[in-house]
Amino acid sequence: MQLHITPRNLTLTGAIYEFVAEKLSHLEGHGETILAAHIVLLHNHDRKKPYTVKVHLALSGPDIHAEDAEADLYVAIDKVVDKLSRQIAKLKTKKKEHAKHKDQLKREGMKRGYQRR
Repeated sequence: MQLHITPRNLTLTGAIYEFVAEKLSHLEGHGETILAAHIVLLHNHDRKKPYTVKVHLALSGPDIHAEDAEADLYVAIDKVVDKLSRQIAKLKTKKKEHAKHKDQLKREGMKRGYQRR
């Protein structure tokens, strides 16, 4: 997976980069192929929750986006990864159910004589 991190109004340290890379590597355990990830880290002093994290994951199917704002950067990263994890699990379930439905329709068609074997 290619990582592209864009910091805005903050300095990208090695610790932040490693934290983001480690958290996003856990997403590959879901079985989906993640081609690339673009992460934008924003810091705005004027807000109640100054740290915003936006993530765009490029998958082999539809892309996934998530965003979260928190008072702590690391908490925001954790919450975004949790959101992405739920979205990937939902996508995987959707694909599995679709394949199951197609197989069921094929079996019913063969049973009734609509399709050839």
